[in-house]
Amino acid sequence: MMTLIETMKQRAAKAAKYRETVTELETLSRHQMLDLDIYYGDIKEIARKAVYGA
Repeated sequence: MMTLIETMKQRAAKAAKYRETVTELETLSRHQMLDLDIYYGDIKEIARKAVYGA
C-alpha cells in the first residue's frame, strides 16, 4: 500500500511531466503542428492523455 508521501511524490512527478509536455508542444511551429495534425487548442488535452492516460 502506498503511503501518502509516495502518492504525493507520484502526483507531483506527473504534474511536472504534464507541464513539460505542454511546453514542448507549444514550442512546435505551426507547420510542425499541422504535420502532426495538432490543433493549438488541443495541446492541453493531448498532454493530459499522454501523462495521465485516456
